[in-house]
Amino acid sequence: MTRSEHLTHPVDAVLSRMRALDADLPERDGIAVFNRVYLAVTEEVGRRLDAGEFPDRRAAATLDARFAERYLAAVDAADDDRRPPACWRPLFQLRRHPGVRPLQFALAGINAHIGHDLALAVVDSCRALACEPADLEDEFDRVGELLVALEERVREDLMPGPDLLQIADPLTHLLGSWSLERARDATWTAARALWALRHCADVAEEFTARLDAAVGFAGRMLLTPLPD
Repeated sequence: MTRSEHLTHPVDAVLSRMRALDADLPERDGIAVFNRVYLAVTEEVGRRLDAGEFPDRRAAATLDARFAERYLAAVDAADDDRRPPACWRPLFQLRRHPGVRPLQFALAGINAHIGHDLALAVVDSCRALACEPADLEDEFDRVGELLVALEERVREDLMPGPDLLQIADPLTHLLGSWSLERARDATWTAARALWALRHCADVAEEFTARLDAAVGFAGRMLLTPLPD
């Protein structure tokens, strides 16, 4: 049994894992950069759960935990010399590349986690809660709003200063090529499609594999090494 399989109880367990990664990984490591971003989101979700800000606390906690478990399973796979999903491979392969900037690492991780993992986490949660995706739409939207706000903060915190970021800078073009809001909308559609295909295992597996590959391709573009 892998470490990630033990994470079946909600948010405290995944927070513990992410905090341990934050303490263990070198600061400049690409996984560490994304992990700090994701840890901040998950801590905020935990605070809002405790404050009763989600209409259905159990549904929100289940979705958040199943979502995080997908990322932690990818970390476990890489640590154990197994292949993580295609959406995560570019980040694990380039995590120490000196030509990739911290903002690129953060956005590539967000791309993998939103574009692929979130759709599967919705399906996982529907199975766990015996509900339909529509029953989780409010929780999906509230978590999505947090992620959009966080993406804005990430861009502000990790963006080079105005004297360094010129319109001709390749990073400017990379930043304009990806949108979390568009990715989140596509993810909701993918989750609904996967749920509709749940009794067609072969088609669902092919759909998931193609989604994984497409998100991985976008991640590789986001991680294009750039000159200083």
